[in-house]
Amino acid sequence: MGISQYIKEIGRGARGAKPLTREQATDLFGQVLDGSVTDLEIGGFCLAMRIKGETPEEMAGFLDATHVRLNRFPAGDRPLIVLPSYNGARKLPVLTPLLALLLAREGLPVLVHGAATESTRVLASNVLAALDVQPLTAIRKIANGEVAFAPTELLSPGLKRLLDVRRVVGLRNPAHSVVKLMRPTDGPCIVIASYTHPEYAKSMAATFELTGTTALLSRGLEGESVADPRRTAQVDGFVRGQHIALQAQQSGTLAEVEGLPKEIDIATTAGYTRRVLAGELPVPVAIAQQVQHVLELAARL
Repeated sequence: MGISQYIKEIGRGARGAKPLTREQATDLFGQVLDGSVTDLEIGGFCLAMRIKGETPEEMAGFLDATHVRLNRFPAGDRPLIVLPSYNGARKLPVLTPLLALLLAREGLPVLVHGAATESTRVLASNVLAALDVQPLTAIRKIANGEVAFAPTELLSPGLKRLLDVRRVVGLRNPAHSVVKLMRPTDGPCIVIASYTHPEYAKSMAATFELTGTTALLSRGLEGESVADPRRTAQVDGFVRGQHIALQAQQSGTLAEVEGLPKEIDIATTAGYTRRVLAGELPVPVAIAQQVQHVLELAARL
């Protein structure tokens, strides 16, 4: 069906819009990713979905379309740990590189992927580069114990184009959710997913169940997939879509985390990461727990 017909269905406002079936969402998002629609139609799609919001069935369809078109990493003998990183640091240091390197130290292959969607923040890719992890320029197998960073355009030029629409219209669109849920490999993987608002937790969980995804889901640090080092958050696991309760939320926020710098610049964050990995500073408890939860899920695959 042509995109104009879909826009008529989803563009009638929060109350009047009709949800798409999974198959319809797959067709629609495929047209958007393939670039077979006009910029005006893409803008209409993005604004309509922003007002309506995505249902789990629609998100599953968007992921179906994405997975067919992704440049996927080859399977290894251990599940690939997938860390989406699209927000960066605003108030606290971006600790996604620390989580990635701690997981790699456990012998797991780790893929961080991302793009600059927030121009004023310090990105995980910047910190990884300071730690000698340079962006990949081609798809290849990721070794056990290795951290690799893939720019979004390497995985899907269509997704990167859709992410960049935010710079024009100023609003997020379904691509910002898709990149945090997708599985960019031919083999088993664990997606480390996060949410910033509690209402997203239910829809993300439902999407994982519909798509049979293995994932770790918790509230992240400023939109990043790494745990907030100051808090003990609720953590839920999914093994091929089956829910597992891993950790209950605890109230309270630490006033200070030992060694965590107040500065968020690249050099300071990279220096802190090196000191933690060298054992000169302790691993924040919340992040150490996150590593253990990932290892538990990996053992179930």
